[in-house]
Parts: sequence; C-alpha cells; structure tokens
Amino acid sequence: MSFGASGIGSHPGEDHLEALRTVFGELPGLPYLPELPGRGVGADMVGRTASLLVDLPVEVQPSGWRLASRPGRDHRRAVDHLARDLDGLEEVAEGYAGPLKLQVCGPWTLAAAIELRHGDKMLSDPGAVRDLTDSLAQGVADHVASVRRRVPGVTEIVLQLDEPGLPGVLAGTVPTASGFGRLAAVEDWRVEQSLRLFPGAVVHCCAPRVPIALLRRAGVRAVSLDASLLSRRDEDPIGEAVEAGVDFFLGVVPGVDTRLPDLKVIAKPAVELWERLGFAAEELQNRVVLTPACGLAGASPAYARLALSKLRETARALQAG
Repeated sequence: MSFGASGIGSHPGEDHLEALRTVFGELPGLPYLPELPGRGVGADMVGRTASLLVDLPVEVQPSGWRLASRPGRDHRRAVDHLARDLDGLEEVAEGYAGPLKLQVCGPWTLAAAIELRHGDKMLSDPGAVRDLTDSLAQGVADHVASVRRRVPGVTEIVLQLDEPGLPGVLAGTVPTASGFGRLAAVEDWRVEQSLRLFPGAVVHCCAPRVPIALLRRAGVRAVSLDASLLSRRDEDPIGEAVEAGVDFFLGVVPGVDTRLPDLKVIAKPAVELWERLGFAAEELQNRVVLTPACGLAGASPAYARLALSKLRETARALQAG
C-alpha cells in the first residue's frame, strides 16, 4: 500500500469541480471523491450516505435525519448532490488510471444519527441496525459499480467508512433522541460482525479512543486516525494491528487553517511512532498513508490545497529516504 498521501474527504466551498481538480492535482497517488457539506442539506456526511441506502428513504426533521415512508425532497436533494459529483468525477478523471478512494458514513455513526419513523435513533433497535447495515452494504456496492463504469481507468477502489461516532457507540454515551438519556453500549462482536460486510475497508475515526484492537479483529484493511490524539496506551494495539497486516492512515496536518511547518515536522509523528514500535524504517512508506487530521470542510480553499500539497511532498520525502 504505497499510496503516500491522501485526504479524509470533506472540502470547503460549493464548487465540486474545483475540489475535484485540487484532489487529482495534489494527490496523484490516491485521489478521492471529495464531499462539500457547505452546499447544505443532503451534502452532509449523513445525508450523502443515506442517499445510497436501498429501500430506506430518509427525510430531515427539526431533530435531524429520520426514516421516511417514501423518498421526498430531502432524499432527492441528497441524490442530486451525489449525481452531480459523479458527473464531475467523470469529467475531471477522464484518462486517469490508478486507485480511487470513496468515503461513506459507517453503519454505526449512521445508526446513531438517523431516527426511526416513530421512535428513537436506529441505534436503539438491533434489528433496525441490521437492516441499515445490509442496506448500506448493498448501496455501497452499487455506488462502487457506478464509479467503475464512469471512470474505467480506476484500478482499485479504496472504501473508507467514516465512523467518528463509533467510540461513543461502544461506550454507551450516544444520547437518545430526546437528549435526556443515553443509549446502551453496543457489544464489540456486533460491531465486528457488521464491519465484515465491508471487506477491505479503511475505517476513519478522528475522535479519541479509536477501538484499534476491535477494528483489527474485524479484518479492516487500514485504520485512519488523528495522530495528535494518540497516547502511549494506543501503541501496543497499533503494533499488534501492523503485525496482523493492518495499515494506517495518519492525520499529521490540521484540518483548519494554520501555518504549516516544514516537511520534517509534518512527518515527525509518523516517523517517531514507527521508531517506537520497532518496525523497519523502510516499511513506513508501504504501511502508512499521510492525511489531514480530519476533513477540510472548515478550512479555506487555499489552505486545503496547500495542506494536500504539503502531504504529497512529505510522503515523497519519506519515500526518498
């Protein structure tokens, strides 16, 4: 897995063609289909992924996304956003040959965000979560097939599941729909079982307490996390995961505007972690992908471009030794 550098997914602004040109221009090793939540309802992480669900239409209520009896305006808006993005991808990626990353909201963060039609969040009902996970797996498979048809030069699809809510799901800290209680913690085995429906996925979580050991047992391809949130207690699970063949996407530059340091400082968290784990230095470039700490939706377009450029340059410097 020598992709070098990539991004998390979200970008600032509303110009999807410009975001695509930035991604393909700055990250030739592993470009991705960017998300622009600034466009409003249906372009957000939950709504965008909900548009992929099979036979589970959604709508927006004052409390957020909720299952609906039939597709309505909100659902169609999300579908239209994604369709325009795919049209843009087909245009910008014409003649491209190489891997491509796609991001979708993972089943547990989705279940913690979408409400049942007449009740609490889907997370409160194990049967509803199973239906949601099955629907998402089918919708993702259809999405991947559509991208392959549109961009025939894609040699490999890297699927990223965004799961910022997973630590809270496991800890039992997700609030109920009313906000007055907390939903029960979900057992590890249920999470492992669900993630196996997405073989070879990269699981991204930019929250603290990423369940690295659980993700390793679930057979994920890679874990994507914010390197600044790691502590020494995370190192043993990371080492065990690497030994088991799991790779890591390490967030090493902020996702919001700041003054970026030189390449050695950007690479430092990855290099020092690798040294502490005792792995061969020459393997770093094959097992670690450099990324922003989280999405870039809160950054300026100029910073987003610069951050991706710096990541590409840093990855090349590491590869050059």
